[in-house]
Amino acid sequence: MSRTFSKAIGRSGLYLSIAGFTFFAAFPFAWMAITVFKRILDLYNIHNNPFLFNLPPTMENIRLLFGETLFTRWLANTAFVGAFVVLITLLAAVPAGYSLARLARGWGQKFGIGIFLTYLVPPSLLFIPLARVVSALHLQDRFWALILVYPSFTIPFCTWLLMGFFKSVPAELEEAAMVDGCSRLGALRRIVLPISIAGLLTVVIFAFTLSIQEFVYALTFISPSAQKTVSVGVPTDLIRGDVYYWGALMAGALVATIPVAFLYSLFLDRFISGLTAGAFR
Repeated sequence: MSRTFSKAIGRSGLYLSIAGFTFFAAFPFAWMAITVFKRILDLYNIHNNPFLFNLPPTMENIRLLFGETLFTRWLANTAFVGAFVVLITLLAAVPAGYSLARLARGWGQKFGIGIFLTYLVPPSLLFIPLARVVSALHLQDRFWALILVYPSFTIPFCTWLLMGFFKSVPAELEEAAMVDGCSRLGALRRIVLPISIAGLLTVVIFAFTLSIQEFVYALTFISPSAQKTVSVGVPTDLIRGDVYYWGALMAGALVATIPVAFLYSLFLDRFISGLTAGAFR
């Protein structure tokens, strides 16, 4: 009886912990959703319950976001920049990570750590020299500048991430493939990459997330509203002086975060396996 009671207590504690973490994770989305449909008078009245609709819900904030700003254009720019950055990151990080994991001997690990350290350099120290590069290539006020700049911090991190994952793939599989006639590149394409889908997916999610949430470079290099991404367009166009359009701001944040949250939840198992794959070598 006591053992059954202890199991029930333990299970109840587990469920309560999960419920607490779930509430903690879902609270920002719930707060944004409530704010999106609140009227301005209801939102700014400090005597009203912030979690209830004291006045009838409204679609005015959504109309402001989609009708009076270039939000759909910002979404398209963000998706375009993110897709290009992911492609460039994969093309550079896959061969770099594989070379450091397989071909480099003792110095490969140290060199990989050095590459990762470049990711830790703050953007506030780099945007001035990068601005010279962007100016020399005549890419000012164009989102192509972001496609040029963002790989400078996605490639080092993803290279370091792929190093650990490639080390977890048994070298004997590649050696067997090369005995059967594959070249080193053929073994990489036929053996290593199919096994490394979880790691590649992790790199894709990380690179895409890092590129769409970046703010400093996007604010520095892009001025025209039509060329902005969501991370810059929403706060700069919906904060006018001391006037904050909170409903439209929350609507923009909610619409921009839902696809990323859905992507994380859809590939959560592969994402976690990709993060932990290199921890056992």
